[in-house]
This record gives sequence, structure tokens and C-alpha cells, in this order.
Amino acid sequence: MPSIIQLPTHIANLIAAGEVVERPASVVKELLENAVDAGASKITVEIRDGGMTFLRVTDNGCGMAPQDARTAFLRHATSKLRTAEDLAAISTMGFRGEALAAIASVSRIDLMTKPAGSLSGTSLHLDAGEITEESETGCPEGTTIIVRDLFYNTPARMKFMKSDSVEGSRVTAAVQLQALAHPQVSISFLRDGKQVLSTPGGGSLQSAVYCVYGREFADMAQVQSKWDGYQLTGYVSRPTQARPSRNLQTFFVNNRPVKSRLLISALEEAYRNQLMVGKFPACVLHLELPATAVDVNVHPAKTEVKFLNEKTAFDCVHYGVLAALNKTPDRPNLRFTQTAKAEVQPAQTPAQPEKSAKAAAPRQDFYRTMTPAEFKTFSAALSDAPKPRQEAAAATARLVQQEAKEPPVLHSPVMLPGMEITIPRPPEPVTPQAAPPKPEPKPMAAPVPEPVQEKMELPSQPQWRMVGELYRSYILVEQGEEAFLIDKHAAHERILFEKLKSNQEAISGQQLLSPIPVRLNPTAAAELLANKDMLEELGFEIEEFGENTVLLRQIPMDLSPDDAAQAVESLSADLLNGRREHKDTVRDELLHTVACKAAIKAGWVSDEQELLAIVKEVMKRDDLKYCPHGRPICVSLSKKQLEKQFKRT
Repeated sequence: MPSIIQLPTHIANLIAAGEVVERPASVVKELLENAVDAGASKITVEIRDGGMTFLRVTDNGCGMAPQDARTAFLRHATSKLRTAEDLAAISTMGFRGEALAAIASVSRIDLMTKPAGSLSGTSLHLDAGEITEESETGCPEGTTIIVRDLFYNTPARMKFMKSDSVEGSRVTAAVQLQALAHPQVSISFLRDGKQVLSTPGGGSLQSAVYCVYGREFADMAQVQSKWDGYQLTGYVSRPTQARPSRNLQTFFVNNRPVKSRLLISALEEAYRNQLMVGKFPACVLHLELPATAVDVNVHPAKTEVKFLNEKTAFDCVHYGVLAALNKTPDRPNLRFTQTAKAEVQPAQTPAQPEKSAKAAAPRQDFYRTMTPAEFKTFSAALSDAPKPRQEAAAATARLVQQEAKEPPVLHSPVMLPGMEITIPRPPEPVTPQAAPPKPEPKPMAAPVPEPVQEKMELPSQPQWRMVGELYRSYILVEQGEEAFLIDKHAAHERILFEKLKSNQEAISGQQLLSPIPVRLNPTAAAELLANKDMLEELGFEIEEFGENTVLLRQIPMDLSPDDAAQAVESLSADLLNGRREHKDTVRDELLHTVACKAAIKAGWVSDEQELLAIVKEVMKRDDLKYCPHGRPICVSLSKKQLEKQFKRT
């Protein structure tokens, strides 16, 4: 066994850097937190090339004396802790004393700092954690740190970095989080010379939300509540503003951005029975609690926390959000479907009937103007219409029986709901007196359409017939001694998915006359832009349209423009959360979303031919068992099971 040695300081710093400094966004987060702890009221962040080659953070905080500037880059050097008891009540953003040492060990750093009241400041240059230059310099009060060539001495870490656009978007997300965490601080962010964020810093969280997420998300329900010493403030989306992913859920505990399953569960519990399946609320919530009631030292990057009393934290968020939703009206705006001009017909106004041969024809001859399908529909409608007088009913039945023998032609009158149909009795034919009177036929019931029956192509399979539809969601099919219930949405979704997947060529797209803007968080937008080639194969054409927004110029043929924005947001969530190392895996995830959005939905009124087409596919294919999300497509019910329910066996 090799002997045990103590690692050199340089290697120890590299190990610490691996825990704290994951990418440029991690550097920005740590430096911003240090600036806030220094009492800064204005912070400027600037990056180039995604933050890999140049990253600068400037603040107007308290600054550092020359000796403190040198000590700040040593491991476990901090001004925020003095005793072990301080660990039980941490109220600052940074406290571990590892950030600057870890950042310096994997980059080249220039530092300029000046405390208030000093005539001059201090300038330091560090290379791989070692101070190589130190001098007195003139600079404004506060601190400026420039980080260059991140990971230049650790190629193994460099190869895991994404493109500049992706890394830059992650930095943008980190800056936005700090802007939302500290609305009292004015934060400006410049990316490749372009300003993409500027917050006023007046202390208004709503102003910060507006600057980060835009007008659409600034109009959310305000949350203000207290619960057993805990205080919750912030904003949550109304149920009608729900999102297809959790990407816009942001939580802060004592002004620290955190990831917490507990807080997510508490938030979504408040929306129970108010959201559609697959929809999630958006939020910006600040939870304030005593420093002794939360442990923030459970993760090197300080992104996770542990609550002393989880139930109190859960109840504070749950009931605070629930109260905000109950007192906030949420009535969606009425939206009208736009119709193409060619399809718009002029409004019909009451007018005098034209004097033509058709208008002058006797009323009893109007059956001759129907097509077979219209005649069948009209006959069925008679059974649901208000019953006419007995005499008129008998006349109607005679005409139905008589005219059914003759082929109908085009054009039928418009039947309004609730209209009573009274048809004059046709003249009785003259018959010899000796002939017995012909008995008047009884009123004939409206013909009931026969269930659609389809023969299977394979002779070994028994015949099946489509009986009908239940709850506008499930198709009922009978085959021999079995009955099947088919989920029409799940089945159609799977059929579309298999169709899209089998086509390895680029999917046909439809160009949009009016491009659709889709606002996302920076990370999601970057993932979409980084996968533009793959999206083009799926029928999407996107381009960058300002910070956090992409513009849709083309969408797949099978996708409705009304569903395009949500489909793209779902795609971005799949790219962020799914496995991206295999192209086929990403393609399948994208096809799942496209198929789901394009499929007919449960609750829609479906045409009989649409239902029949779905049944044909399901009944003749054994591979259609589950939808792409894993839900069953078809369940069976045997005659024996049904007879047991009726106590017949």
C-alpha cells in the first residue's frame, strides 16, 4: 500500500476548485455574493466569450486594505466567521473562505480595490493562485476583479465546457438570480459589449421581476404572509398563466437562491385542482426565517439548504401562496380563433324568398333536395326535435316513408334548434269505392345509424366493430367476447410519434406569416439555439431575438401555431433535463413533444371517421401498447367479467 502524504497546497486548491468552480457562471455567482456582502449598492458584470476568456465584476462596496487583499486569496480566509458558534447563524452570502482561492487556482486574476477614505488602492496580479505582481494604484472606492483564461491549467475541466453561447447564457441566468435575490442592489450585465440587464436597485421586487422576465411575468399574483416567525413575499403566476415546465420557479431563503424539493412541493400543493395535467406554476418567492432555523452549509456551492422545521417552512409557502391565489381574480381573456379571409362568409340577413321554381315547389317536396347523408342526419334529428301535433306527425311519417324510396338531390333547408316541423298533408289519391281504405301507417321512428363495422385484413382475426365513444375520450370497440376501451389521445399520440420517428429525413415544416416570439429563461434559450440543426430536422426554424427570447419562423406541419410556443418551451425543458449525449435520445424527446401537441385531445368532439382511423391502427397493430409517456393506449373488458358484474355467472 502506498504511503500516506499530505497534498500540496496547489493540488488541494484544484480539488476545492472542482467543488466550487464548475463553470464561468459559478465564478460570477461567488463574486456577486462577495460584492453584496461588501455592502455594494451598484454592481457591474461584464463577460466575453461566455466568460471563459474575460470576466469582470465591479462593485462600490467597502473595498479592502492591502493586507486584506493579499489574505483574501488564501484558503479558508474569510471576514464573516470568527467562532464555531457563528456557523449556527450564518447571515452572509459567502462564508466558507474557499471561493477566491479556488477561482485563482484555475485562472489568471487582476484585483483592484480601495477602501473608503483611502487616498490610493491596491493592485494584485495572480497566476494559478500565486501573487506575481503587487502595486499601489489609483482606482474608485470598491473592488474590481478580472478573471481571465478560466481553466487554462486544467485541460480536463476545459473539455467539459459548452459553447460560448451556452456558457454565456448560464452566466446570464446566474446574474438574473442575484438580481432577483437582491432587488435593493442595482445590477448591470454586459455580454460581449452589449448590455442585456439593468435593474434599478430601489428595493422593489416587482421592478426586478419586470427587468428579468419582462412584462408578461410582472403581472403575477403578489404573495405576502407570515407564519410562526417565517415571512413569505414574492409573486406567483395565476393558474391560467401556468407553464409547461418548472424552469421559471425561483426560490430564495434569506436572500440566497436555493433548490428545494420541499418548497416546490409546497408551491404546487397550493395549486392542487387548479392546474391542467402537465402544467406548472411560475414563481419568485423569498422566504425569510431566523438564521438559526436553516443550515446553508450542506453543499459546497451553497445551493441547497436544510430546514430545522420542515413542516413550518412547508406550511408557510403552501398557505401563503394559497391565500394569494384565493384573493386574486383569475379570469382568462376571451380569445377568438382567426379565420382566413377566404373562409369568411357574409352574414345572412332575413330577406324575402326568391321567386323561383324551387321556392314555389310544394313544402312536401323538400326531401328531394337532400343528399343521402343529409337525409340520414335530418331523420335522426326528427327524433330529438320537439314533437309536432299528432296529425302533423302522421303526415311526416308518411312522407319519410315515401321519399326514402327516391334518390335525393342537393340543397336542404336550414333546421334551427327547437323548430317544429309541420308539413301539409298531400292530396289523397282517388281510388275506386270498392277498394277497402288503406290503413294509415303509424309514425315511423327515426332510423338509428348502424355501428361502424370493419373487417380485419387478416382472416385469422375475428371481426370488430366500433360501438361509439365515451366521455369524448375513450373509443369503445367490440371484438368477439372482448370489449376494448381505447384512449384516443394516447393512441393518436403514439401513431404520430411512430410516423415521425420512422421518417429519418427532415420533417416538413410550415412557414409562419407572423413569427412567434417565445420568452424563456437564459439557459433554456441557449439550449435551443445550441441545437438549431436538430430542431431544423424536426421542422422548426428558430433564431435569437433579444435576450431570453427566440423567434419561431417555421414549425412542423402537424403542429398548430397555437401550440407552438408551449411545444418549444417543453422542448427546451427536455433538452435541459434529459440525456443529451445521444442524438437519437434527444430526437425522441423532441418527437414526444411534437406528437403530444399535434394529437387530438381528450374532451374534443371528434369526427366518426377520425375515431375509425384510430381504431383501425390500434386493432391491426400489436406494437401500439403505450403512448410515448408510458400511459396505456387500450384496456380490455371480457364478456365474462361484465357478466360477473351483473351477477349472470
